[in-house]
Amino acid sequence: MSSFLYFILPALGGYTLTSVYLLKNPHILHRRKRTAFYCTHISHRGGCGERIESTMDAFTNAVEKGTQMLEMDCHLTRDGHVVVSHDENLLRQTGHDVTVSSLNLQDLPLYKERLEVTFYAGRYSNGPDRKFALLEDVFRKFPKLPVSVEIKENNKQLMEKVSDLVRCYNREEITVWASVDSAIMMECRRTNDSMPYSFTMNRGVLLLLLFYSGLLPFVPLGESLLQFYLPRIINRTYIPEEGILRNKLVISLLEKVTMRKSLFKHLAARGIQVHLFVCNEDEDIKAAFEVGATGVMSDYPSLLSSYLCRNRNQD
Repeated sequence: MSSFLYFILPALGGYTLTSVYLLKNPHILHRRKRTAFYCTHISHRGGCGERIESTMDAFTNAVEKGTQMLEMDCHLTRDGHVVVSHDENLLRQTGHDVTVSSLNLQDLPLYKERLEVTFYAGRYSNGPDRKFALLEDVFRKFPKLPVSVEIKENNKQLMEKVSDLVRCYNREEITVWASVDSAIMMECRRTNDSMPYSFTMNRGVLLLLLFYSGLLPFVPLGESLLQFYLPRIINRTYIPEEGILRNKLVISLLEKVTMRKSLFKHLAARGIQVHLFVCNEDEDIKAAFEVGATGVMSDYPSLLSSYLCRNRNQD
C-alpha cells in the first residue's frame, strides 16, 4: 500500500497542478476562438418586457435601446414560413389552443393585448404590434446584428429553411444555432456547420464534469457560446413550473455548482462567450457580471443599457 501511495500521490499532485495552471492559461493548449461578434447586451425574445415578445416592434425597440444581440425561437407554419415564436402551441401567447405548424401564415392569430413576462412574475408587456414576425423580416431589417436562433423541435425542414435564410442574407458568422437538446443540435450542425453554436443541456453537464474532474483544460470545445440561467432569479423574478426548482436547497446547490467564476474566466479566455439570463433587475445584472458573465440577457433592453452606461461611467 505504501509503495502504491508513493507513486500515486505525486502523480495526482502533478496532475492537479498542471490542470490548475492550464485552467488559468488555456492558450497553451487551445487557440482562442475568433467569433465575428462579442455581445454584452442581449435582448431575450427581443426585449419582451418592453414590447410584445418576438414582434418586429420588440426587435426594433431593442435595437434602438442599444442591444447587441437578439435572442429568439423559431417554428415553421403549415405553408413553410419560418416565424419567430417561443411556443409551438399558441395558447399562452394568443389565447387560442392551436399550433404554429397547423396553420398557414395568414391564419396565425394575434398576440394577446397584454402578455405576462415569463421571467418577471406579475409584470406584463403590451404594444401596438401583435403580429408574429418572420425570421426573414428580422434578417432583412437588421442585416448586421447577431441573432441567436433556438430550435426546439427536431424538424429537418425548419432547420433547412433557417439555414437557407442565413445563407441568403450572408449571416453565417453572426447567427447562432441554439438548442437545449443535443440531438436537435447535432442535426442543426449537419444542416449548416458554418454557423457558431451554443452548449446544449447535456454538453453543459459534461462541461461541469470536465471542470470538476480537472480535465477541462485538456479537452477541445466546439461551442462558441454558453447560455445559462442565473440561478438567483429562480423563485424571485422567475417562478418555474417544475416542482423541484421551487426547492430553495436545490436552487442553492445549483448556484454553487454552476456559478463558478474560474470556469467562466477559462471559457472567456478560450473565446467562448458566457451569457447569463434572464436578468430583469439591476442586482441580477450586477451579480451576473461579477460571477464572470461576458454578456447578460434581459427582457428589458432599456434597463440593461442604463446599467451598462452607468457602469462604464463609474469606470
